[in-house]
Amino acid sequence: MDARIVRTRRALQEALFELARERGIDHVSISDIAERAGVNRTTFYQHYSDKETLLADALDLVAQDSGATLEGIEEWADEAPEVLVGYLRHVDHHADLYRRVFLEPGYGVVLARLRQHVHDAVHEIADAAADRPREVPLEVIAAGVAGSVIGVIGAWLQREPRDSPEDAAMWVWRVVLGPPIPTP
Repeated sequence: MDARIVRTRRALQEALFELARERGIDHVSISDIAERAGVNRTTFYQHYSDKETLLADALDLVAQDSGATLEGIEEWADEAPEVLVGYLRHVDHHADLYRRVFLEPGYGVVLARLRQHVHDAVHEIADAAADRPREVPLEVIAAGVAGSVIGVIGAWLQREPRDSPEDAAMWVWRVVLGPPIPTP
């Protein structure tokens, strides 16, 4: 991608985050974002169709910059993987924004993007275990797990006081793996 496009998109993403922290995402207009980024509204619309799509890209950028990713889960262990804990620390750090995404209408693009990230990570893990026989198609497994993970994160964000990201990661992990099987 052209370096100017990357710079402009990054400026728009950073402007949205700065403004959202200052006043809340609901009180930020396209004009505010464009002004803060040093571009005009026409330039905004050359890169993004709406504020929601920009928010999805901005959340991806912040997660990427902080190293919060769901990729890299290599095996199904008893403890929640550190990459999942790290990702939920990122969500916790930006909880006000994520809470709005999960709880208020109008953020479907952002939730769909997050669901796709989870789906892709699960698909990658399950595909790596391709030598295991499956009764359920891989796409169905990935979709089911993604929906469950999104549900757990949403429930965690609603709790007051909110539990630690480490606890939430363990909840997600328990939902993904199922309850522990007692040893005889």
